[in-house]
Amino acid sequence: MKEEMRDCLDNNILSFWLKMQDYENGGFYGRATSDGTIVKTANKGGILNARILWAFSAAYRVTGNEAYRNAATRAKDYISEYFIDHEYGGIYWELDHKGNPVDTKKQFYAIGFAIYGLSEYHRATGDETALLEAINLFNTIEEHSFDSKYNGYIEACTRQWDAIEDMRLSVSDLNYPKSQNTHLHIIEPYTNLYRVWKDARLERALRNLILIFTDKILNPNTFHLDLFFKNDWTRGGGQLESYGHDIECSWLMHETALVLGNEEILKKVEPIVQKVAKASEEGLISDGSMIHEANMDTGHADTDRHWWVEAEAVVGYMNIYQHFGDADALEKAFLCWEYIKEKIIDWQNGEWYTSRDKNELLNPDDDKAGFWKCPYHNTRMCLEIMERDFNQ
Repeated sequence: MKEEMRDCLDNNILSFWLKMQDYENGGFYGRATSDGTIVKTANKGGILNARILWAFSAAYRVTGNEAYRNAATRAKDYISEYFIDHEYGGIYWELDHKGNPVDTKKQFYAIGFAIYGLSEYHRATGDETALLEAINLFNTIEEHSFDSKYNGYIEACTRQWDAIEDMRLSVSDLNYPKSQNTHLHIIEPYTNLYRVWKDARLERALRNLILIFTDKILNPNTFHLDLFFKNDWTRGGGQLESYGHDIECSWLMHETALVLGNEEILKKVEPIVQKVAKASEEGLISDGSMIHEANMDTGHADTDRHWWVEAEAVVGYMNIYQHFGDADALEKAFLCWEYIKEKIIDWQNGEWYTSRDKNELLNPDDDKAGFWKCPYHNTRMCLEIMERDFNQ
């Protein structure tokens, strides 16, 4: 499996993204269609570019491939020059293909990914400027997103950090001030930053985030993660279950506890990690893949198999096997990886297809690369399996 992951990383995923480098306007192109055709005038998203930075930085750190370091440096330089708002702080949501701001709102989810990428670049190269930029963005989130009254982090602000009416990450999300998704992608970069910056405020924030997940976001009746919340943590939007986020959270929350290295926190978290992973199994189907999500109030399930969900399932179940000796989890990871190899990876044109529906038909409209389609979940899956020691 490790050998297959290295082959997929080098010869399918990152070989595709190396071709996405924009040598005319800087950084990386913002879109490639489903057949891999690059759209050179597409806008460039903050999330995509931060994830590109993380992917190439982490790949360089693990493999030592200089082409990955060069691509990571390209991504870092472009984010530093164009995406970071040098007047008000934070990063822009979207630029045009020449680097001019198009949407200047401050979505804390995107700022979190910038921290993730910059901290990983520092981790891989020792670059101090990247670390300082990551720390500045951490301070930005703590200043403008943290809710000192009810705890937790709000979704978004205007460019100048004023209140914003539409706080949604995307049109498919509900408009609530707090979400599981944003908290997940704040604890994730904060954990990575803590690896290279052992700051007491950051440690307190991570401890607090773990408690937010265990005491606020986790549904104590189902052990799924609820998705949307009002400021006071009243649950909103009905009973929604996102199986990909469940399994992703199970291993990311465990990762945070392991990085903190506190036995008391691990004792609290590890039983929950296993229960969340177990709950996510409700999204598994007989071919080994995991469906997207379900609305338990209406009974409707989105049975599409999304690329990122499958990648997180492999990592999440391998994490359960590695740390808790669960042979069934190992089998689930293997089956899902087989599904990915057969149905999700585009072996001819590079990268992964976005999704297949319940009839195994590819979605012909989804991009191969775009605002949300990135080398993050699948690169991380490869690197996680490559790096982990399963013989402990």
